[in-house]
Amino acid sequence: MKLKRTWLDRAIGVVSPSAELKRVRSRAAVQLLARSYEGASKGGRRTANWTSPTTDSNAALAGSLATLRARSRDLVRNNPWADRAVEILGANAVGNGIIPQADRASPNFKTVENLWIDWGDQVICDADERFDFYGLQNLVMRTVVESGACLVRRRRRRANDNLPIPMQLQVLEPDFLDKTRDTLIGNNGNRIIEGIEFDKRGRRVAYWLYREHPGSNLSWSTHTSVRVPAEDILHVYNVLRPGQVDGVPWGSPCIIRMRDLDEYEDAHLLRQKIAACFTAFVHDSNLDDLSNDENEQDRIDRVEPGMIEYLSPGKSVTFGDPPAVQGYKEHTSVSLQSIAAGFGITYEALTGDYSNVNFSSGRMGWLEFHRNIGQWQNLMLIPHLCKRTWQWFNEAAVVSGRIREPARAKWTPPRREMIDPVKETEAIKRQIRNGLLSPQEAIRMFGMDVDDVLKEYIEFNKKIDDAGLKFDSDPRYRTNIGYTPGDEPTEENPDNPDDSQQ
Repeated sequence: MKLKRTWLDRAIGVVSPSAELKRVRSRAAVQLLARSYEGASKGGRRTANWTSPTTDSNAALAGSLATLRARSRDLVRNNPWADRAVEILGANAVGNGIIPQADRASPNFKTVENLWIDWGDQVICDADERFDFYGLQNLVMRTVVESGACLVRRRRRRANDNLPIPMQLQVLEPDFLDKTRDTLIGNNGNRIIEGIEFDKRGRRVAYWLYREHPGSNLSWSTHTSVRVPAEDILHVYNVLRPGQVDGVPWGSPCIIRMRDLDEYEDAHLLRQKIAACFTAFVHDSNLDDLSNDENEQDRIDRVEPGMIEYLSPGKSVTFGDPPAVQGYKEHTSVSLQSIAAGFGITYEALTGDYSNVNFSSGRMGWLEFHRNIGQWQNLMLIPHLCKRTWQWFNEAAVVSGRIREPARAKWTPPRREMIDPVKETEAIKRQIRNGLLSPQEAIRMFGMDVDDVLKEYIEFNKKIDDAGLKFDSDPRYRTNIGYTPGDEPTEENPDNPDDSQQ
């Protein structure tokens, strides 16, 4: 930025060069202020009450997280839209489960897969023995959405506990973290932030957990916390800012809006109920009759179907007309759109209202929603829950002597339901034929295991061959355009072959 010296600047400079410099600097500051962001302005009515502290992610959460979690849980218990959002996110991110497939390059992959079936596919993997591992995935995802984070603790068991491997998983709410521990400890320079202990290099080395939930009936025994090594804890949450050590309830941006919508609906319902209580109004021009006890006993105070009433002279009846609700649908729709955006889902998924959706708009919203789902699966659930659990599983299997060495695994999320199966299946087939998509990846897109599909194909083909059957859907005998393989038209024989023998 270049400033031009005025004649007054030069005149002042002759008498006092420092005064001229101060004047020029002041003018430069005014010009910079004029060029600044409008959103950063601090004066005026629009930003006068805008509080925006420059704290880091943990300082911003320190005084608010407990209240956010309590209110989020209250809304999930009592607000149908909050409960629906949690249900939708769990159903789409986990579904029937994110399934592992042992690496075929491992020499003992079959043993590992069978061992996983005996442990991960059974409720014995759960310390409470309520869910298999896929049910635990859904529980973890629901807790992350509702409370912002979820803890999974590895429980090492004895060899004589009658388990396939000596290990179980215990799912804990994030309230078990002792938030009162936030200080430097010892002489090793370790720091505890929000109940999580970090070493000098910033690595998590331990979690300080209460023995019981602080809000349980046994809260009298939870005033002290114990140190649990970080290698035995999975801390699952969505990281929104660098350095963030704990998660935020996903409905936090729309908590007030959900509460306001609740009160708005209650107010309108109460208004209509009061209006509906006044069915009819009797007008009596003879005031003397009002003090007559006999007339009071004869008054009709209820209306029944088919009733005929004879009115005395001077009496008339008018019926109540409850006021119409103006703008109720529009306000509710806009509020629900904001709530859906706050949770990262579509309005249609939240409400089930598809009245204003056509195929194109529905598909665009569905694809956008599944991009979010893919991020939560591949950036949160799979690396911080699934892969770490698989590592624990292999360690326990090696220690117990069930396998000699660990095996890697690929994790397959649940399949994405199609908007138009015919069109989308045709598109996938063309991508495979053009080399843009491998058949293995296409099978995994549907949430299926490649080896299981091939095994079922082999078994099915053997059964129909033994039975002497040939189906039109079998590409070994008929292509999708109706030709037998080997008898397709050629340049020498452009006519269709006679398929009378097929």
